[in-house]
Amino acid sequence: MALDTGERTARPPRPRPFGGLYAGNMRAVLERGFIVLAKQNWAIVASGFFEPVFYLLAMGLGLGGLVGTVTGPGGRPITYAAYIAPALLATSAMNGAVYDSTMNVFFKLRYAKLYQAMLQTSLGALDVAAGEIAMALVRGLLYACAFMVVMVVMGLVSSWWAVLMVPAALLVAFGFAGIGMAATSFMKTFQHLDMVSFLLLPMFLFSSTLYPIDVFPVGVRWLIMAMPLWHGVEMMRQLSVGALSWATAGHLLYFVAMSLCGVTVAARRLRSLFLR
Repeated sequence: MALDTGERTARPPRPRPFGGLYAGNMRAVLERGFIVLAKQNWAIVASGFFEPVFYLLAMGLGLGGLVGTVTGPGGRPITYAAYIAPALLATSAMNGAVYDSTMNVFFKLRYAKLYQAMLQTSLGALDVAAGEIAMALVRGLLYACAFMVVMVVMGLVSSWWAVLMVPAALLVAFGFAGIGMAATSFMKTFQHLDMVSFLLLPMFLFSSTLYPIDVFPVGVRWLIMAMPLWHGVEMMRQLSVGALSWATAGHLLYFVAMSLCGVTVAARRLRSLFLR
């Protein structure tokens, strides 16, 4: 029988999950983000809410008076304003997440060297990536809730399923934020950020945002249906009127896969850049 010498045997440290990518301290990144948001960036974040509202007023009410009713999900007739409002909500979630995860992240990555400093601490690359993406989701949540209030006040919501448009907007923001941060990790100059607007504008114009894709040839439709914003627009539109189907689940899974892919690539890129 072994004698108790009164000394405790030192236990080896537990291995960090995800191969050292995650230290379980994403909260530190979030705390810093909220401090900066409260002191410096709140006006910029608030300004992003007005763009979809202006589009809704100009196109939904202005042009909508000339268009009248259109065919919505499930074949039911709805007003033109009710047709484009869910699409503008998806677009708002996309824009907020993308610009927060590209331009903001690019400055921190290439000029402020913030992530390099963070990764010299106990934080892992996945902590940093998840924390920054979570901050983008906060921005998307603010936009989604505010725009939902506008839709309710204007009478553009016709189903209780529309409540799920807020978490759906968060999922859309999550997908775009992950891919945006992953793409930003490959950018080296500010000129590369021009590609962001170059890609977002066609998605906004052609992803069934303001008119159905039936006006295009079949080949163009397939190309549009491969775009992530189209899936977000269709999912939001179906939730707004309660016309749910298996297609809604397909749109949901699209963004789940997009989110996982974006976060994984972003975390691995941060580790390869700063933890060589």
